[in-house]
This record gives sequence, C-alpha cells and structure tokens, in this order.
Amino acid sequence: MVTWIDALSKTRNKLSGALAKVFRKSDGLDDDTLEELEDTLLGADVSMSLVMEWTEALQKGYRGLQVSHREIVHDLLVGALGEPVAFEWPEEPRPYTVLIVGVNGTGKTTTAAKLAHHARKARLKPLLAATDTFRAAGADQLRVWAERVNCDVVAGQQGADAAAVAYDAVDAAMARNSDAVIIDTAGRMHTKQPLMNELGKVRRAIKSRLEREPDETWIVLDAGMGQNAIIQARQFHEMAPVTGVVVTKLDGSSKAGFVFSVVKELGVPVRFAGLGEGLDDLAVFDPSAFVDALLGSKQEETVQSGKGR
Repeated sequence: MVTWIDALSKTRNKLSGALAKVFRKSDGLDDDTLEELEDTLLGADVSMSLVMEWTEALQKGYRGLQVSHREIVHDLLVGALGEPVAFEWPEEPRPYTVLIVGVNGTGKTTTAAKLAHHARKARLKPLLAATDTFRAAGADQLRVWAERVNCDVVAGQQGADAAAVAYDAVDAAMARNSDAVIIDTAGRMHTKQPLMNELGKVRRAIKSRLEREPDETWIVLDAGMGQNAIIQARQFHEMAPVTGVVVTKLDGSSKAGFVFSVVKELGVPVRFAGLGEGLDDLAVFDPSAFVDALLGSKQEETVQSGKGR
C-alpha cells in the first residue's frame, strides 16, 4: 500500500528547499525568503490568491507566537483544507448513491471500482453501474473491475441511453438490497454542453427512482492537471452540484498544491485521494496526513537546511 509520504514525494521535493528556509528563520521573514516561498508555492500549483493570503498570515504568525515556525505552517495549511471530516459510509439512506463525474482520463472508472472495494471492506454490499455508453470498452472495463472487487454490476450497451442505465442500476440495487450504488459516468469535456446536459438527465433518472437526488456527486480530478482541474470542477459544479472531490494520480504529480485551491474554489471537501495503482491505494482524505507529507519529516528539513548554508 502506497503511503502519503511516498505519494507526495514529487510535490514535497519541489517545496522542501523554500520551506526549510522558512522553518529555520528565528525572527521575521525577509523579502528574499518570502519571494522564494511564493514562487515555490505557485510552482506547486497553489493559486495566487492563496499564496498571497498565506504569506501575509505567515508574516503575522512570526510575531510574538511561542510556537515553532513549522507548526505555524502546518496549522495554516491544514486550516485551508476545511473541517477534517473523514468519509464513512452512512447507515442511511439505502442504497447510498454516489455519482462519479469528470473529464476523460482522470481515472473515474478505476476510482468507482476502488470505492466499491472500500465499501466491501466496510462490510457493505455495493453495486457498480456503468453508464459510460460512449466507449465500446467502457462497460467491459467496469465488469472486469467488478469481478476483482466481487460485487454486482449493471452495464449498458454501447449507444444505450445513459439515464436509462442509471435508472436500471438504482432499481437493481433496491431489488438486491445493495447498501451502495456507485455510478460511473462517461468522461465528458466540461466545454461540451450536450454531454453536460446528459449528465443532468442521469441525475433526474436517479431521482425518479429514488425519489431523492443522488446522495453524493463526486468529481474526479487528475492531480497532474493542476490549476486546469479547477476550471473543469467549476463547470461540472454548475451542471451537477458537486458534494465532494476525489483526487487521483497524486503519486505522479508535483502539483498537489492545487488541492488547496479546489477546496477554496468549490467549498466542498476532498473525500478520497489516489495514492497509487492498487485497490487499497484510494485513501480516505486526511488533511493532517496530507500536509505532513507535503512538509516532510524534520530529518528532511534538517538536510535541506544544511544545503542552504
């Protein structure tokens, strides 16, 4: 199983030098240190507005506080990720319905399967729904995952109406007493209005069978996209109000700083993070663990500090 420390190594390596200088300062931050920190944070795809907000808060934090500089930075970053509430599958309602949305290539289908695996580990009975009827291999891919996870799957044929498949999947989940139904939607560009409108049809189909909106709508964002993912998320949020974010491919990105911008922009929590390729490498998002992995160990800090002398 991939750890947070391993997954965030690329972003941490980008941040480490500038942060080490901040941590070893015994008094206020000078202009050169602040400028380097700002450039480094921007390079890790933290938005300009957040960078300016943080550097101002850091300058104030150095004045008269009897805490370590590392603690100031840690608390600042954790606070930027919102209230830490780890996701747990609720007991009610049943079936608990999670709609997975996002653009092509972000890892939606793999994420849906990993969520089903997570539900199975919680001793629940999940059902996977393949409403990606655009790709010939879309349904087949989810069927293979369902076999690996050992859970039920409902899939439509290529060209079938995605909303009808979603309706059938929820109907099957209710008939089979499934605890959760995880609905994988087709990848769609946020700029293509007809495809985005179809997403609205899928939501209405679920509501017509459940007599309520989907319990969750989670957007899957590729960490490698950085700030570009914010634009995608904003467009999806307007069409299908997003209740949470799943960040994938953190282990291959040096732009993990965009996670802070996602939380600020959408005002919704990050629920899960993809730390690796394995079924168990979709981790419940932990703000403190995420920030700890970005800051690195004190041993790494000491090494970086020594390099700067």
